[in-house]
Amino acid sequence: MTTNTTAHESHLATTTGLDHRKLLMWLFLASECLFFGSLIATFLLYKDASVVGPQPHEILNIPVTSTSTFVLLTSSLAMVLALAAVQRSDVVAARFWIFATAFLGATFLGFQVYEFYEFVIHGLTPKTNVFGASFFTLTGFHGAHVTVGVIWLMSLFFYSFRHGLPAEKSLDVELAGLYWHFVDIVWVVIFTVVYLIGTLPPEV
Repeated sequence: MTTNTTAHESHLATTTGLDHRKLLMWLFLASECLFFGSLIATFLLYKDASVVGPQPHEILNIPVTSTSTFVLLTSSLAMVLALAAVQRSDVVAARFWIFATAFLGATFLGFQVYEFYEFVIHGLTPKTNVFGASFFTLTGFHGAHVTVGVIWLMSLFFYSFRHGLPAEKSLDVELAGLYWHFVDIVWVVIFTVVYLIGTLPPEV
């Protein structure tokens, strides 16, 4: 009886069959889809609305951003390996891959800071034109989400030294993984819309 009660309390499933924390995470990510969708739509609406200052096709650096995109996508693979390690109770491997994911995420942020610095040097700021305002808002909010993810992952990394990461705690890592994969997918959309489509010169 005690064993069944403990198992039930540890799962805490909703009527959907999902753990209540996982359900809340999916609802949160759904709201985030609406949030980023509105930002992307705003960017597309106003990217050619202002001709003052540098234009997208003149300033966006595809090779640099492609490299940072590859780094972020690689971090998703590291996240998958981290969850797999936790599920088989391999704490050492889990720590390594969690740290690797956070490190790759921090590297992506480093690329973004460099890119923002280059844009400012070339005269593009949020105040320059409508493109600058929408670009910095969209990519800045994504960078903030990546920062939250890195902090979350590092919290799990340090937590593992005090409490370990047994298989029954795999949901903690899985939730972080869901968030991290979402952030990566959003960046793929941003990269396509802003850097690939956005660098096409306007039609004359």
